[in-house]
Amino acid sequence: MILTREEIVGIAQNLHDADRKIVFTNGCFDLIHRGHIEYLNNAKKLGDILIIGLNSDESVRRLKGIDRPLNYQQDRAVVLDNLKSVDYVCIFDEDTPYELIKIIQPDILVKGGDWAVQDIIGSDIVLALGGKVKSLKFVEGKSTTDIIEKIKNL
Repeated sequence: MILTREEIVGIAQNLHDADRKIVFTNGCFDLIHRGHIEYLNNAKKLGDILIIGLNSDESVRRLKGIDRPLNYQQDRAVVLDNLKSVDYVCIFDEDTPYELIKIIQPDILVKGGDWAVQDIIGSDIVLALGGKVKSLKFVEGKSTTDIIEKIKNL
C-alpha cells in the first residue's frame, strides 16, 4: 500500500501496538532488478512488516543528477507496492529518510552491503529504541547504474 507520511504515522503506531516487528529500508529503486528483489526479500525475512521509504523524484535528482530518475516516483512506488515482500511504501522529499525513520520508529533498519552500520542514516534512532541495524549483502554486478551503462553501450 502506498501511503502518505500522515498515513504511515497511524499505521506504524497500530503495528507497534500489535507487537508487529517493522523492518524499514529506503532508496531510489529506479529500475527494479534482481539485486533489489533479493535485498527486499532478505529484509522482509527479518520481521513482520517491510516499509520502504522511497526517494521522491526531486530527492533522486539531487542525489543522482538531472538525468535521474528514469521512472517517476508514482511509477516506482507502484512497482514496489506490487512486490510480495513489500507491505508499505512512503515517498519522502528530503535527501535522507531520517525524519521518516523518526516517525515510523522501526524495529529493524536495513541498507545494502555497501553501508557500514554506523553510517546508516537513522541508526541512532533505531539503536536508541533498542532496535537492530543491519547491512545486507548486495548481489554482485546487479545495480541500476550497471543497467544504465549497459543500455548506453548498446
